[in-house]
Order: sequence, then C-alpha cells, then structure tokens
Amino acid sequence: MWLTLAFTSAALLGFYDAAKKKALTGNAVLPVLLLNTLFSTLFFLPAILSAEFGLGWFDHTLLATAPGTWEAHALVVLKSAIVLTSWIFGYFGMKHLPITIVGPINATRPVMVLVGAFVIFGERLNAYQWTGVALALVSLFLLSRSSRREGVVFTHNLWILFIALAAVTGAVSGLYDKYIMARLDPVFVQSWYNLYQLGMMSVVVGILWWPRRYATTPFHWSWAIPLISVFLSLADFAYLFALRDPDAMISVVSMVRRGSVVVSFLCGAVLFRERNLRAKAVDLAFILVGMFFLWLGSRPA
Repeated sequence: MWLTLAFTSAALLGFYDAAKKKALTGNAVLPVLLLNTLFSTLFFLPAILSAEFGLGWFDHTLLATAPGTWEAHALVVLKSAIVLTSWIFGYFGMKHLPITIVGPINATRPVMVLVGAFVIFGERLNAYQWTGVALALVSLFLLSRSSRREGVVFTHNLWILFIALAAVTGAVSGLYDKYIMARLDPVFVQSWYNLYQLGMMSVVVGILWWPRRYATTPFHWSWAIPLISVFLSLADFAYLFALRDPDAMISVVSMVRRGSVVVSFLCGAVLFRERNLRAKAVDLAFILVGMFFLWLGSRPA
C-alpha cells in the first residue's frame, strides 16, 4: 500500500510542478509562495479546529487527528523551516529555468536520501531496487548532458545553484520526515506545518518583497496559484501516509516520488513547448524502467 501511495504522490507532484511553472511565469515569486501556503493552510484548517476544540467533525475518517504536545509542535516547526527553505530556492529556480531541466535536478534528491537512509536508518536495498536506482542515476546523468543544448551552463548559472540547494534541503526534509512520521500523526503534521509555513512566509514577504514590490517583478493573479496548493496538499497527504507504514523505506519512497519528472516533462512538452524533447524523452525512459525495478523489489514477499 505504501508503494501505491508513493506513486500517487509522484503523479500529483508532476502536476504540482506544472502549476508552479505556470504561476511563476512573469510573476513575483515570494507572493506566489505565500498564497500557496495560505491555500494549503485553509484546506486543513477545519482539521485543526476540530482537533483543538474537540468538535469531532472528522472522527473515523482519514482527516481525524488529535491535539499535539509542545514537543510535537516543535518537531513540526523545524519541518516547516526546512521545507520552506527548499521551496524558496526551488521556486526561484523554477521561474528562471525550463521545467524539463528543473525536474531532473530535483530527481537527484533520492540519491542524497539513499545515502542518508543508509547512515541514519540502516536501510538496505535488494538487487531489484539497486537496479532501479542505477537506471535512475544513468537517466539523470543523460538529462543533465541534454540540458547543455539549451545553453544552460550548470557551473555559471545562479538558478542552477538555487535548484541544487532546493534539492539538498529537500533531501534533508525527506530524511527528517522518516524520523517524525514514526512519532506523529500524518494529518497533524500536514495541517500544522502548513499553518507554521504561512506564518514564516508572511514574515519573509513582509521583509523582503513588500517594501520593494514596486521596484521588482510585479505580482499578478493566476488560477494556477490555487492549483499549486491543491496538487501539493494531495501529494503530501499520500506521501505522509506512505511513510506512516512501518514497512515503508524512505529511500524507495523518495526515489518513486522523483518519478514526477515524467509528468512534468509531458507538461513541459504540451503546455510550455520546451525544446530538445526527443533526447530528453530517451533519457526519461531510463527513469520509467528504474521505477519498474523499484516496484519489483518492493513487493511484499
């Protein structure tokens, strides 16, 4: 079940990336991110109110949760800070780079998570899973070479650095998720971390963007903005419930979620008319085969 949830999360993340690219095109980054946290908070606010005031609105449903301790809130605040840092770097990179380049760079996160899972959680992969990881890494290498044809030089591009930083902090977030999901309820984590992110992002916008809003890229409304929150909330919901399964391996879940690059690639081809698609399509085939081997290696014995 946890692997099915991981693949569901991957598909939703691909649509999330497409909505994010659409919303950020010619738009101010920080207010778009603020609105994303606002809408995501509103989605889960009823769950918070029900739990904190004992209203019982979601009893016996997937949204049922309970009030948390101060320690639990502290864990979620740290998660919020890590994720928001990754998002800020990632949103700026997504605005200035083709989505068919951003996706492969983001797909390096499972490699970092894999190393961390070995060191911290003692996870081990079987032969099928190692084959899947190897194929995915080959695909990422080929995709990085393909991007050179679009004039993006990785070593001299600020936005490539931003995406790389987003990938590193995203990997840290994945490892931290494995730690806290063994201790906390998924709905509690998702509802409160959205709320804490809204508070943090309000401060960031108030300090960095609002005083300079007339001197920087102006903000304009796009209906893609609420879609960012919809796809992200559903993707995180499936992801956190996947990690709740005691048999779930964070290294595999993280790798499968990076399969979202396939969906974002298709959106880049159809919606954004990006270039160099034939070479990238061949490279993406390695990811698909790699995902298949991960599935083979993760089936119940």
